[in-house]
Amino acid sequence: MRETCIVLGLCILAVALRASKLVFIRKLGAFTFVVVSFLVFYYLSGKNLSVGIFGGLIWLFLPWVELLTRIRRMKLPMENHLKHAQPPNAAFFPNAEETIHAMTESGFERVADCCWHWSGMHQHYCMFVHPESGTIASLSLCEQSDVAFSFVSITSIGEDATIWRTTNYPFAPTLLYPQRHFWNHVPCSRHCFHEILQNHTSFLKAKKVHQDQISRPDPDQLDELVEEEMEEMIAYNLERGIIEYSDEECFRYSKRGLFFLWGQFIKDMLRLC
Repeated sequence: MRETCIVLGLCILAVALRASKLVFIRKLGAFTFVVVSFLVFYYLSGKNLSVGIFGGLIWLFLPWVELLTRIRRMKLPMENHLKHAQPPNAAFFPNAEETIHAMTESGFERVADCCWHWSGMHQHYCMFVHPESGTIASLSLCEQSDVAFSFVSITSIGEDATIWRTTNYPFAPTLLYPQRHFWNHVPCSRHCFHEILQNHTSFLKAKKVHQDQISRPDPDQLDELVEEEMEEMIAYNLERGIIEYSDEECFRYSKRGLFFLWGQFIKDMLRLC
């Protein structure tokens, strides 16, 4: 019973650590679950160290269940057009109302509300433009299954179509960025729009981007800019072998793309655990 008590005790400890509000303590709780997996396999195999290590590392291979089932069979459209739509109730999305108020307070003007369906996710864009600087800000409201979340993106587009973007998107990207796209990911726990805007300003300074290099987008064509950016990203990932044609109108992830996604899943597991 000693081994059983050790495993049960560590399980209780892991659950308690995961209930903490401190990120470090929660990560320690996740690591404790890995230790529990190691011990379960270790004891069941008659204290075989190799089997125990396999049990601890099995968490890293869990994403392959979804990769080889749902994602491998998933077909995504080559062309996906945004549709103008009424904004959803922002009260159902974390920090949405506060973010919209902060955008308006910072001098951004709301110019469009549009949405599209992508990979089983319904994504709504609330688009804003700063008339003086030409900076684009968007609040994305996403619904997937029973999960709803929101995130902010602040974008500056150069005269040569180079994109500089700061975002608190909570997950690792699922496609490679083209070479002229520069993304600055800030922690997803950073919800204050003013802080994210300051991060974007510092990001532009670090990249030595001056205000006279930034174009002034037409507010009526923001949805077209989003569509063109996605088309460019799809073309780039086709070239890099991350995705491949499934038919004339759709693409899917290639074998190389599945390994790329696995790496992104691992990043999320380590960062968000």
